Amino acid sequence: MKYRSQEAFTHAQADKVGVLISNLGTPEAPTKQALRPYLKQFLSDPRVVEVPKAIWWFILNGIILNIRPKRSAQAYKTVWTEEGSPLLTHTKHQAEGLAKRFEEAHGDNVIVDFSMRYGEPSVSTAVENLLAQGARKIILLPLYPQYCASTTGSTFDALAHDFTKRRWLPDFRFVSHYHDHPEFIKCMADKIQQHWDAHGRADKLVFSYHGIPKRYLTNGDPYHCECHKTSRLIAQALGITGEEYMTTFQSRFGREEWLKPYTDETLKALPDQGVKSLQVVCPGFSSDCLETIEEIGEENREYFMESGGERYEYITCLNSDDAHLDMLFNLLESNMQGWRVGDDYQQRDQLAKAMGSAK
Repeated sequence: MKYRSQEAFTHAQADKVGVLISNLGTPEAPTKQALRPYLKQFLSDPRVVEVPKAIWWFILNGIILNIRPKRSAQAYKTVWTEEGSPLLTHTKHQAEGLAKRFEEAHGDNVIVDFSMRYGEPSVSTAVENLLAQGARKIILLPLYPQYCASTTGSTFDALAHDFTKRRWLPDFRFVSHYHDHPEFIKCMADKIQQHWDAHGRADKLVFSYHGIPKRYLTNGDPYHCECHKTSRLIAQALGITGEEYMTTFQSRFGREEWLKPYTDETLKALPDQGVKSLQVVCPGFSSDCLETIEEIGEENREYFMESGGERYEYITCLNSDDAHLDMLFNLLESNMQGWRVGDDYQQRDQLAKAMGSAK
């Protein structure tokens, strides 16, 4: 069959709304064997690596996948918990928290699930689960506050690809960014202020975002601008000046120029500029993961301290904080305005019965 139909479908089934949150992804285990297929899927995405396919296939399969899985597995082992991958765990808890809020507001008319763009549970798996439970309207929220083609755009691609295989397409809405949403800005500012209240302030606050190649910016990607706007709005909410904070970009890959200033190089240079204490926060990540826990929390801490720094603190992501879940719930609710739930099935039921009696 060319197009998938829903198993055990009935035209008398009540319509529900499916809420799907999605994050980047994670390997199934912190091992070389698990990292290889995960990295292959991730780095084969043309949204992530915009290099001619034939050239990149040779580099990826001939070099990267023979070297990087072992190195990445060692890093993942340092952050793995009894529950598994931190990113998977946090995203699951976020979905559970949202499900509770939607149940309180709408009973069983809204179903919440989560997915990973790479690895499992996949976007297709989550969509299938939502449809099987009666979702005929789906809203997808990629958990990236700032839009980027290689993250948000790629998530849309995954859903669109899934839809090309389905007979009945649900109504669909997509939240592409929330980098300047007032509640998001307040959540971030409050998180930082709470850290200050408990530990005091440092000489400088650094907002570190995941980097992308500079040519993505020059080709029209708004990510760089949205990151700087997020930093500026959080700083305004905190009442700090441009001298008290800075925006940097981490996690570059390959030899081409990426968005600057680079986080690692900046942190190495700051002690010579008189910055002896530092606090770093990552407003581009909704959940703590390898890149925040290991790269920012450990690796970059070493760079700063070995260069003459005296105090370094990483301020954790919003994760499953109640304020964060309240913000995500309100964001989703506002994007669901106008959708009616649970009443359209009656008309379909009458039509189905009429068709049956006409045979």
